[in-house]
Amino acid sequence: MKNKKILKISGTIMIILGISILSVFGYKKISREIYLRKLLKENIIFEIPNLNIRIPVLEGTDNKKLAVSAGHFPDTGSPGKGNYCIAGHNSTIYAEVFNELDRIQKGDEMYLIDIDSSHTKYTYVVTDYIIVEPSAVEVLKDYGDNRITVISCTDDGKYRQVVTGMLKE
Repeated sequence: MKNKKILKISGTIMIILGISILSVFGYKKISREIYLRKLLKENIIFEIPNLNIRIPVLEGTDNKKLAVSAGHFPDTGSPGKGNYCIAGHNSTIYAEVFNELDRIQKGDEMYLIDIDSSHTKYTYVVTDYIIVEPSAVEVLKDYGDNRITVISCTDDGKYRQVVTGMLKE
């Protein structure tokens, strides 16, 4: 009789503990989703439809910004002009914005949607996918054309994936 009572109490405690843990994770996921929706309303949006990527682009590439979204490298182009360079994590720890980037194909379309009054949509066509050393900052330079450069780590974190797309006129 005593063992049954102990098992019943232990089971109840485990159920309550399980529900509590699930509630915390659920709250975090819902909070993250609400924050992401807010960011999508207030920032430039980057999309790669073939990879189901739709994320806000925050200004700057510090760790705090890249932990939640993609970031625009300061002093690089603007939407539709110059070399607009963005970075994002390929990670299971941070924002998983570019985990599928290695599946991109030449010819895929990428979009930047500006938050200007008309919500201008710029279409870029993927022309190149390369792997470079982390020190290869030349991918950020202005090439005299209108392009987007998307940068993320490789799965092992040792190198950088670089996707280039040219503006479709």
